[in-house]
Amino acid sequence: GLSIAVLGPTFPNLAASVGKNVSDIYYIFVGRSLGSLGGSMVGGVLLDCMDATLLIALSMLGTSASLYAVPWCKESLLLTILMSVVGGSSGILDTDGNVLALHTWGSEAGPHLQALHFSFAAGAFLAPIVAKMTFGGSESQELAGAEKTNQSVLKSVPTASAASTTPAPNVHQDEDFLWSYIIIGTYSLLVSIFFFVLYSKISSARDKSKAPAQKDRLAKYHWPLVGLLFVFFLFYVGAEVTYGSYVYTYAMAFTDMTESEAAALNSVFWGAFAVCRGAAIFGAAFLSPTTMIVMSLVCSAASSTALAFFAHYKALLWAGSAVYGISMATIFPSGIAWIEQYTVVEGKTASLFVVGAALGEMCIPVAVGYLQGRFHHVPVVMYTAFATSIVTALLFPAMYKLANAPQEKDLQEVSDRETRKTLLSNSRLTEDEEDEEDVREWNDADFEVIEMNDKLKNSLMDTSHRIPGDSPAEVSLQPHLDDALGDPPVVADGSPGRQNENVDWEKSE
Repeated sequence: GLSIAVLGPTFPNLAASVGKNVSDIYYIFVGRSLGSLGGSMVGGVLLDCMDATLLIALSMLGTSASLYAVPWCKESLLLTILMSVVGGSSGILDTDGNVLALHTWGSEAGPHLQALHFSFAAGAFLAPIVAKMTFGGSESQELAGAEKTNQSVLKSVPTASAASTTPAPNVHQDEDFLWSYIIIGTYSLLVSIFFFVLYSKISSARDKSKAPAQKDRLAKYHWPLVGLLFVFFLFYVGAEVTYGSYVYTYAMAFTDMTESEAAALNSVFWGAFAVCRGAAIFGAAFLSPTTMIVMSLVCSAASSTALAFFAHYKALLWAGSAVYGISMATIFPSGIAWIEQYTVVEGKTASLFVVGAALGEMCIPVAVGYLQGRFHHVPVVMYTAFATSIVTALLFPAMYKLANAPQEKDLQEVSDRETRKTLLSNSRLTEDEEDEEDVREWNDADFEVIEMNDKLKNSLMDTSHRIPGDSPAEVSLQPHLDDALGDPPVVADGSPGRQNENVDWEKSE
């Protein structure tokens, strides 16, 4: 954030340093943007080949070296190359920082991603303060007066060379200009040293061993999902940068605000953006990425609708700008944390997200500026905010559906699980039927035994109660009954011998 945002307040000093007019070195912004795109793509490729901590350390070292060299640069081409290096380093840092956060904290990376992106907003906020502290008040006023003189001379004498019309920079101004870049460059160098020390303390073997296992977590529609999120970030970042860049002009052209009011409106947007990113660090610990994205999209749709159709009410313009800034704050880090839940985010994947954001930052503001120049009475800025909010609100449900599509392996596992369940249920039914059949057979056998025992007992009782004088034929049945029952009949005193004596006595009588 510091290295990117310091270019704005020091831009006149850079022009004076290379002997050019401010309007003649606009291409350094193009060089920085192209460097950011290239750094994002190269960083994604390198991240799959080397350790992320080492790559971040090298990118911060490149940023530090470029910032140290910028104030000493006296050629516009060399200045453009140096700013391209700064942009490339920021692209590598943006890509690898997101991936490193995901690899470090995994599913709990939400708050850390929010803190990572909040640090960019904090750096962008502090860069003008650092520049102002080093420049001082009188020197800035002298530089502004010199620029006005320079522009008037160029208009009156078009053939004059820039070197002859540009006032010689003040020595004290050069010292202040130098210190602003030295401070930020030193800070980048300290961060680079920290990451080098961190790299020396850790081993990348663990990350490499996890890579094959992580590849199994690829979503079924991995690349379509990545492509949709690429377009999603393109529209989101493009809308964010477009509104922040043109709301000042819109406020003066369509609502007749003064310069101070328009500047305050612009500050409300970016202030709400930064504050919400800071608050999202704590909110991400309690809310899921899906919830945060849905909340942001709802707020974006509501605020952009108010801005597009009711912005002529100043109260709605102020409130809508604040809410729109809040809704823009958390989408990018929440989107990275969201997709990590469904698929693997590697270096190339993260680089596509950063490239999409960079393309949106470059293309959409240019298109809006062109259309606004063609249609002066149409609030193109507000209509663009409304259109992009509708596009992103439609893209996210499609991404959510693709992300939750079951994989073929999951379907096979479900099918196998259902098959095993069916087989187990059938086997249980068969076992139950067999058990019931056995129970029925045993019950039938028990009933037969019980009936036979009842018949035998009844016949025995009839025999024992007969009076003396029964026929010998009936008495002769008693031994056979005893053999059938298996035990000798028991009489009152419980002695079998007593039973035999009674029988013999009856026979003798």
